[in-house]
Amino acid sequence: MIWKRMRFQKKNKVWAKLTESEDLFLQDGKVLIKYQLDQPHQYWTYPDQLKNLDESETEIKTVDIEKIEDRKTLLSQKKEVIEITESNSYPENAIIIHTDGASSGNPGPAGIGVVLSYGKKTKEISRYLGNATNNIAELTAILTALKSLKRTDLPVFIHTDSSYSIGVLTKGWKPKVNLDLISDILSEMTRFRQLQFIKVKGHAGNPLNERADQLATQSIETHLHA
Repeated sequence: MIWKRMRFQKKNKVWAKLTESEDLFLQDGKVLIKYQLDQPHQYWTYPDQLKNLDESETEIKTVDIEKIEDRKTLLSQKKEVIEITESNSYPENAIIIHTDGASSGNPGPAGIGVVLSYGKKTKEISRYLGNATNNIAELTAILTALKSLKRTDLPVFIHTDSSYSIGVLTKGWKPKVNLDLISDILSEMTRFRQLQFIKVKGHAGNPLNERADQLATQSIETHLHA
């Protein structure tokens, strides 16, 4: 399988699938793309949304995945090609989401916090869940965020500091608990044309991640002191 590094919507770099003759792979008039080679999610876009990189750009431009025996080889050549990073290089029409869940006692009183940003508009959600584990709170925050979106045609980027959530939703981890909740999220994810999860470090000074955490803990404190 051959993928080519290209420019998407004049801003973001993506990988576009090619045919064996190295033409764009088309299906129903659309091209298959990925933001990172190792991500499970892939999207379809129109060819006119893709442009070739400038010759001055030195990143790997074409990669045949089947010929790479060791993934570390690609990483050593150009690490940032497939590494998910915390950056602000989102499409102009992207919906940016930060979610967090909190549980006092794990399990114990739990709550969620969600910050949704679109252009200059911001929406916040803070909700008490009752007794729950931290993982349930983290997953519920993601589900709540997805369910709150009416536009499914826009690119969506969900930031979470939960390795568990990233694992069960995008990396094929086999969960033994929370199966119904995970199933609901996976079903909800299918509504979106472009959806990407980004792992962020918790309590590391990311303003929107810190705000989501504040909203989650605030919901618990408000309930306990009511």
